Amino acid sequence: MAGPLMARVPRVAVIGGGPGGLYAAALLKRLDPAREITVWERNAPDDTFGFGVVLSDETLGGIEHADPVVHRALQAEFVRWDTIDIVHRGRTLTSGGHGFAALGRRRLLEILHERCASLGVRLRFRTEAPPAAQLATAYDLVIAADGVHSLTRAAHAEVFAPTITTHRCRYVWLAADFALDAFRFETAETEHGVMQLHGYPYANGAGGARSTVIVEMREEVWRAAGFEDLDERQSAERCAKIFADALGGRPLRANASSWTAFRTVVNDRWSHGNTVLIGDAAHTAHFSIGSGTKLAVEDALALAACIEERPELPDALAAYESERRPVVESTQRAAAASLRWFEELATYTDQPPRQFAFGLLTRSRRVTHDNLRLRDPDFTRAVERDFGCPPGTPPMFTPFRLRGLTLRNRVVVSPMDMYSAVDGVPGDFHLVHLGARALGGAGLVMTEMVCVSPEGRITPGCAGLYSREQGDGWRRVTDFVHTRSPGTAIGVQLGHAGRKGATRVMWEGMDEPLPVGGWPLVAASPLPYRPGVSEVPHQLDRRQLDTIREQFTAAARRAQRSGFDLLELHCAHGYLLSGFLSPLTNRRTDAYGGSLTARLRFPLEVFDAIRADWPDDRPMTVRISATDWAPGGTTPEDAVEIARAFVAHGADAIDVSTGQVVADERPEFGRSYQTPFADLIRNTLSVPVIAVGAISSWDDVNSLLLAGRTDLCALARPHLHDPQWTLHAAGAQGYEGPAAPWPLPYRAGSRPPPAGRAGDPKPRLTLR
Repeated sequence: MAGPLMARVPRVAVIGGGPGGLYAAALLKRLDPAREITVWERNAPDDTFGFGVVLSDETLGGIEHADPVVHRALQAEFVRWDTIDIVHRGRTLTSGGHGFAALGRRRLLEILHERCASLGVRLRFRTEAPPAAQLATAYDLVIAADGVHSLTRAAHAEVFAPTITTHRCRYVWLAADFALDAFRFETAETEHGVMQLHGYPYANGAGGARSTVIVEMREEVWRAAGFEDLDERQSAERCAKIFADALGGRPLRANASSWTAFRTVVNDRWSHGNTVLIGDAAHTAHFSIGSGTKLAVEDALALAACIEERPELPDALAAYESERRPVVESTQRAAAASLRWFEELATYTDQPPRQFAFGLLTRSRRVTHDNLRLRDPDFTRAVERDFGCPPGTPPMFTPFRLRGLTLRNRVVVSPMDMYSAVDGVPGDFHLVHLGARALGGAGLVMTEMVCVSPEGRITPGCAGLYSREQGDGWRRVTDFVHTRSPGTAIGVQLGHAGRKGATRVMWEGMDEPLPVGGWPLVAASPLPYRPGVSEVPHQLDRRQLDTIREQFTAAARRAQRSGFDLLELHCAHGYLLSGFLSPLTNRRTDAYGGSLTARLRFPLEVFDAIRADWPDDRPMTVRISATDWAPGGTTPEDAVEIARAFVAHGADAIDVSTGQVVADERPEFGRSYQTPFADLIRNTLSVPVIAVGAISSWDDVNSLLLAGRTDLCALARPHLHDPQWTLHAAGAQGYEGPAAPWPLPYRAGSRPPPAGRAGDPKPRLTLR
């Protein structure tokens, strides 16, 4: 019997005979056998590229529910395993409990071909599909499953608005005629640079044993090693030689195996009229998290379900995109994190073996310390021991030393502007706000940006350290922290707003200029923060630079007398010193502009002046924006050099933030989205770093620390939500040690109070 949509989509065209297109065709035909569905595939039925396909249990569950016939056929073919082997400088570390299922891509296509044929789907092999626009006039629905190089997407680029990013590594898909007994990652440190092998089994039955082998390396390593000049056979032979230990001396086999650079595809829209993109045509995710086929199959499932459920095709296509986009974007964020880890592989090779392995396992942030502890507790305990965790102590509750200051744990209350000072004087609000967070267990509590002059304020509500009254106000806060929360350190962040000053407080209009009562702005260059809205700042001359440097040192002396344990210099977020560092905001032609060395000159002068006055046993940190999230701005490579310069001048740690430098930035928001920049600086320079940016859970903190991506984690909004975040994190992990002591007056509340009764007990017997 025809489904409710047969009158509207009786004819369906599918462009591309990969897993996503075939599965969509099979599902739509199964839902309505009267539909006429045609699949165009330009290759022969037995042509395929790549070798093995990995599918998750979640994807298989969706397939089982939608089409048990396909599910049973897949189940009969799968190779299953649950271990990952990581080879680091000749040492193999094994982690279990992961669960994988793989089969050959060719066999997967055969199963889908058979299913489509049995249902009556027309399969047109060795045939180029007509253009999507032509098909759209003859068919009710056109499914563009034509891959990463989608002609459909290109033909309608003005509607789909694709963004395609080409990445920094070259890789090649190869195969070995034996079955690896685990998912294997092996690193080769060659004279040309670091190379990486990703390998996994995909067949181990009567038809023979086989494994997929992907070899990947940075573009510059690929060129230096001469792969650019090798043909397919020579490349396979060379890779087999480099990874002879992993392969047991056996050869590698190619199949149209060309070296390529991964391209991340993102589209603003996934449908155009009655044409819809699925799979790699709509989005790609780096192969290192094994999600390409998974996403395509899940797209097909969602598209078929939405078409079946919605009375109108436009609504169905909108529902499909609405359902899938958040899932895809989450997967792409995870894939991007994994991709970056492999791009920066050379920075990790000097890590201890278990930390290297833990970092690899948690690179996408989908595997964390807590769930790895469930999957493989022995492996995780060994990583914790190497890190220095005493028995029963989570990583976040291990101490950390900066100069003469020992922090009892790795949690930092991040600087957060409160806009609640009067004439720059911190009052009762600051005492309660910072005092509560200190009582809440964090190892280090940071003030908001404390301004060094009235003209250096962001808003009239910003706190300062340019008067004795302000110093006395801060002394009241530090005395409370040191007296009532002994063991908690408190740090001050000094800064100058520069061109971002004289604005309203945040809740009255962030970055909106004051309607009255403003003050003249100064900056590295006369460029307004928001052209047409913000005031044009005055470019600082030599005399004014000297004055501002002295304002910083005077504020630092007041901070010393106020009892702060640590001082951070704010060189981020587009404020004055940050404005000197970024090429987007520093257009000077004198000694303070031009090259990165010149742009660093004034911030380093300020740092040196403060360091000369700041007590030698008290640490100084520097907050930087490691990227401007805008073309032509600070790059990650620049950030490494900026960090290198500050460390050479005596900085004890780099607080690595990003952005807020230009108003037209486009940040890549997501969980822990700024931590890769801290990771890069730490593992390139071997310097302590503080990671910030959407770190929200104690599991994230533990994971980042154990992987060697950071030394301290600064959290802002979690501490606004819960001033006792650190103590509650300790309780959630069953930790009651010295790194997270409950204040004596609060100790009775260290355990959650019992909840009320959830409901009446259910009857155990039914009497008739």
